[in-house]
Amino acid sequence: MDLKQIEYIVKIAETGNITRAAEQLFVTQSALNQQLLKLENQLGIKLFYRHKHDLTPTDAGKVYLKYGRQMLLEKKEAYNIINDLAQYNLGHLSFAFSRERGLDMFVSTFPRFHEKFPGITVEPQEMRVFRQQQQIAQGYVDLGLVTLTEKQKTPELIYDHIRYEPLLLVVPRSVPFAVNAAPAGTCLEDLPYLSLDAIRDFPFVMIFKDSTMRSIIDKLFDTARVHPYILFESGSFRALIRIVESGMACTITSAGYYNASDDVAYFRIPGDPIWELSMAHKKDTYISKAMKYYMELIRNYFNTEASLPMKNRL
Repeated sequence: MDLKQIEYIVKIAETGNITRAAEQLFVTQSALNQQLLKLENQLGIKLFYRHKHDLTPTDAGKVYLKYGRQMLLEKKEAYNIINDLAQYNLGHLSFAFSRERGLDMFVSTFPRFHEKFPGITVEPQEMRVFRQQQQIAQGYVDLGLVTLTEKQKTPELIYDHIRYEPLLLVVPRSVPFAVNAAPAGTCLEDLPYLSLDAIRDFPFVMIFKDSTMRSIIDKLFDTARVHPYILFESGSFRALIRIVESGMACTITSAGYYNASDDVAYFRIPGDPIWELSMAHKKDTYISKAMKYYMELIRNYFNTEASLPMKNRL
């Protein structure tokens, strides 16, 4: 099997479209189509079903993709090992994280990484956690920064723990049920509790449904038998907190977004729900020196620059 040809077929399957695949591979559409037809003629079987707007793998295509992807992963791993042995400090690192604080972390850590490994090409991508897990398991992403519960983890990945983060109820300080709120900047352990039932009639703004956090939040409401009125949904926790600051609604977020504010009040939730911040990578694959160093930078960032206001570290 020709590795370049495998890369072409994998990209076609990934995009589901010859035109998009050709754009991402920097080849012409006709050249890529000819490569696919040539391979199908050699194999004597179709690898894709041709639909009007997309292509989907046939059973033979699924077999080719399964083993082709594995060959590409083995090639990448071999080059990582050789580069480390030769101390070339060359290679490629694909890194995924969710928006906002994931981006904050990348901006803070990348200059130090690039200074030590200038020959490593880093490909950063914003990506939701569930998508990160899929992409890491398939070998498209090397390292992910994920926040999730133990039940949301997948067996194909290794999760390197950074910390646990309590989930917090965020309400406007101006509302009556915030009368017992703690002063701005209070340590997380000293925040008072507020039940979801106590604010069942107040609007909520929520993170999008396809997020790991929303899965946790929905279960909390189900357990409390509360059916909140959802005013707005967003992919940005910071946007949600801004809406809370305006006095329009409440929200639930993690302690990673806790900040000292005179306009919002933070409460612990009965039962002390948490999620875990960790780094995820594919099981049974070689971790390069560059990737190990980046993991160290990430851990240090969350233990120093973005540490939680707690008396005891989780």
